Amino acid sequence: MSPKPFSSCTAFLGTERIASGDLRTVAAEAKARLDGGDLSPLLIFDDATSQPVELDLRGTVADVLARLPVDSETKEGEAEESAEARSPGRPKLGVIAREVTLLPRHWEWLGTQPGGASVTLRKLVEAARKSHAEEDRLRERREAAYRFMTAMGGNEAGFEEAIRALFAGQREPFEQSLESWPPDVRQHAQALAGEAFPAAAE
Repeated sequence: MSPKPFSSCTAFLGTERIASGDLRTVAAEAKARLDGGDLSPLLIFDDATSQPVELDLRGTVADVLARLPVDSETKEGEAEESAEARSPGRPKLGVIAREVTLLPRHWEWLGTQPGGASVTLRKLVEAARKSHAEEDRLRERREAAYRFMTAMGGNEAGFEEAIRALFAGQREPFEQSLESWPPDVRQHAQALAGEAFPAAAE
């Protein structure tokens, strides 16, 4: 299975951070280091989520790069431009039809709203997104830091204390718990968690 494109990722060989940036740059550096005989375990993380990035590193550097995915946004943009060129009129809004399961009273209420059920649901979703934006941002950054720390620091001293401090929003105890970690791992964890603490904790 080909990996999906990532805007930015970071590679670790053992506990050493060997590359950070776009997927092509990171893949090329990872391949070069492995070809140089380094047998340390290689892990690559999506910088936004800390989800692992799987690469097929067989063959030459050119082979590796040729297997990388094309940026999905570029492909979508090209497809939209092509569609607009073929058909006049109002461009598509990108609406996706999916099943929504509600109780009868919910459908009855939606049916009485101006614009109908779809318009009302979109408005409700947008309002919820805005009102929970900060809470969602903190949760996403904590989860990204947690994934990375679990993969790279699960056996390090202070791991459990660091995780508790991370989810409690306690920056100082978090920083203290990472003091003995390998420098590159500690710095990356700190960078990921940098936006995981409420502004009031600054």
